[in-house]
Amino acid sequence: MDDVFKALSDPNRRKILQLLKKGDRNVSDIKQHFGFTGASLSHHLDILKRANLVVTERKGQFIYYSLNTSVFEDVINAFYSLFSH
Repeated sequence: MDDVFKALSDPNRRKILQLLKKGDRNVSDIKQHFGFTGASLSHHLDILKRANLVVTERKGQFIYYSLNTSVFEDVINAFYSLFSH
């Protein structure tokens, strides 16, 4: 769960998740929305992937990223258990 909170702590990674909420995207699609280098984007995507917030699927020569919704359910449950009596 610590990896999830680390991943969510960065506003750029939260923006990536917002983009993926609208549908699967490849790196080129995601990069259009940011002003940083491809290496920085790759680093952010790697953190999201290690936290299991995103999953990848190869389609031809491209790798597409999509949200892993089951992890979001786990996060919601963790928050619920923190604040419930």
